[in-house]
Amino acid sequence: MFYAINWFLSLALLALWSLACWALHAVTVWVVSSAGALAGGSAVADVILMPAWLKAWMPPELMGQWEALVSSAGPIVQAVLEAVPALAGAVTFLAWALWGLGAVVLVALAAGIHILIALAQRRGGGPGTPQAALAR
Repeated sequence: MFYAINWFLSLALLALWSLACWALHAVTVWVVSSAGALAGGSAVADVILMPAWLKAWMPPELMGQWEALVSSAGPIVQAVLEAVPALAGAVTFLAWALWGLGAVVLVALAAGIHILIALAQRRGGGPGTPQAALAR
């Protein structure tokens, strides 16, 4: 019974790990592949950097400082955004490597718990066998 519980929980964790890795990979590839579109113009960058609903609530002085900060960092951001789409292949490799490492750790942990259950049953004699009384 403990073996079944162990492996069921381990496989459920592996399924959740796989789902999390897949979702993170999908979001990362989407962000990386669409980063090149942001490098095209400043209008898109303005929409992404400061939403309109937030601009309405910001004081004009703070908005001016924010725009000065963004414009001073513009060339750096432009260079990074132009280089990011080339990293899409590396993201896929990294996602597979990270998933594989996590899967190996989860399966090793499940095998270790399996061995511990076997040792505990061997040492305890299993359920239904009388235990020795403690002597004083």
